[in-house]
Amino acid sequence: MSDNEQRHKQRQQKLKQKVDDKVAQAQKEQGVLLVITGNGKGKTTAGFGNVMRAVGHGQKAAVVQFIKGQWDCGERMVLQQQGVPFEVMATGFTWETQNKAADIAAAEKAWAQAKAWLQDDSIDMVLLDEMTYMLSYHYLDIDEVLNTLSSRPAQQHVIVTGRQAHRRLIELADTVSDVTPVKHAFEAGIKAQKGLDY
Repeated sequence: MSDNEQRHKQRQQKLKQKVDDKVAQAQKEQGVLLVITGNGKGKTTAGFGNVMRAVGHGQKAAVVQFIKGQWDCGERMVLQQQGVPFEVMATGFTWETQNKAADIAAAEKAWAQAKAWLQDDSIDMVLLDEMTYMLSYHYLDIDEVLNTLSSRPAQQHVIVTGRQAHRRLIELADTVSDVTPVKHAFEAGIKAQKGLDY
């Protein structure tokens, strides 16, 4: 074995030991609150990927889509076939509705279903897609949302997606990912496309 190969092997053994030590220390089992935020593309897609993973393992999941409109959603089509229940706010974006009272009413209706699922210990995972906007626009009460998330069943995982996650939501979360944009096709005039964007 050459000197380079020997050094590489030693570095990898040290790395493996560090990883093994961390795995050995992580013994607590509990539901995780995951927040996927930031201005980059892929937050909803990542959230749905987790739901797909849970369903693939035979777990029960539920999805609330805040803000989304009536257009096709490929993930919803697949997951509903697998028995995943959805609550869709279905008002579209706030710049489309231009009706704050109607948006708040729709948000409260979607949140009522979310709260029911967040109290149901038979549901392993709840995705609250684009919920960050409901907090930043003050459509939902931050204290009520955080209290509900904190008092959910101990083993239930929750994923919250959307831009500009509230500071208090980030503090409560167990894991936070910030999706950073580097380039986006839309900025070059390429429209959203079925199968890639929805």
